[in-house]
This record gives sequence, structure tokens and C-alpha cells, in this order.
Amino acid sequence: MSIAQNLLQIKSQLPNSVTLVAVSKTKPVSDLMEAYTAGQLIFGENKIQEMTEKWEQMPKEIQWHMIGHVQTNKVKYMAEYVSLIHGVDSLKLLQEINKQAQKYNRVIDCLLQMYIANEETKFGLNESELLEIISSNEFKELKNIRIVGLMGMASFTNDQNQIEAEFQHLKALFDNINSNEISNLKLDILSMGMSGDYELAISCGSNMVRIGSSIFGTRN
Repeated sequence: MSIAQNLLQIKSQLPNSVTLVAVSKTKPVSDLMEAYTAGQLIFGENKIQEMTEKWEQMPKEIQWHMIGHVQTNKVKYMAEYVSLIHGVDSLKLLQEINKQAQKYNRVIDCLLQMYIANEETKFGLNESELLEIISSNEFKELKNIRIVGLMGMASFTNDQNQIEAEFQHLKALFDNINSNEISNLKLDILSMGMSGDYELAISCGSNMVRIGSSIFGTRN
């Protein structure tokens, strides 16, 4: 099947409440344009330089999501245009995003990345680190960022029960933050689920999924 057919098939299966981020990292602009022509407006990239090159070449209505681990010294290259930064896992990074957003008179939307997996290789905050950040005075001073949700990646395992438990843990944390008056945060986005586990993630409450290989085929 073509990229457009893959995309339309996946979209037909997603609830209306779920946002699809087409993970286009390493894929050429021609592939992204095929998805764009089929109606996809949100693309996820994990390297800022590659994302910036695609942003420069492609229609400006496209929303670019940074889904990879972000180094503070690279934030300046995407601050002009990025729509959503998924993997924010420190106050230091939030402060840098805020500083770079000010230069363009923008407010940049961010997701806080939570550590839910049973793996050393994943990044993210634990619950106490999250609460510490959002209740700090330094956080309250940041006027050019907006925390709009949480993101997490489940363990890379075939154990569906473990994956489900990790997704449910993140959903409970999401609900807890939204019902907790200290934070003054109103979270809208719960981003969890990728090509292999997005249906399970949606059943656990995800409203943003990141799908790459099922749309574009396997990566080189």
C-alpha cells in the first residue's frame, strides 16, 4: 500500500478525539509530501536539524513536533516554528525553551516526559520531580512556554499487561495533575502509544499517538 493509503487506513481507525503525529524522521520530503497531500498536517521528528530543513522546504501550515530527546543548545534552531516539544524532562530545558521563545515573541507548547518504563534507556521525570518543577517559583516565572500535557513511552516488551499497567499509571498521574489545585495546570494532551502499541494506549486514555513505520514503512 502507498503512504497515503496507509495513512487513511490508520486515520479511519482512530477515534476523533485522538491526534495522529506522523513520525517522519529519516524520511525524505517526497514521502512527507505524499502524506501531506493525503491530509496529514502534523509531523514528528527527532533531530532538530533535519526537522528544520524539512520546515524550510514544506508548506507553512504544517505543524512540527519535536519528539526526540532535546539538548538545550539546540533549542534555538527550532524556536521560530516548532508547534509542540514532546520530550521535556527538566526545568533547565524549560528555561531554555522559554528564553528562545521570547526572541520570537512566541509561547511554545510543551509536554513533560514522564518515566514510566522499566528500562534504563528511557528519559523522563518521576512523579516527585514533576511536582517539584510545576510548584517551583522558577517555573511560575516562565511566560513563554505552556505545559499542555504529559508524554510517556512504555517498556519495549511483548508483555501486554506490563505495557497496559505503565499506560494506566501515566493516565492516573495525568488525571491527578488535572484535579490538583496546586499546579494550576490544565493538561489537555496525554501522548502515549506508537506503531506497536497505540491501540492499547488509546484504550488506556491516550489522545495523541505517534506512528511512523505503519505509515511510511520501516526506516532504513
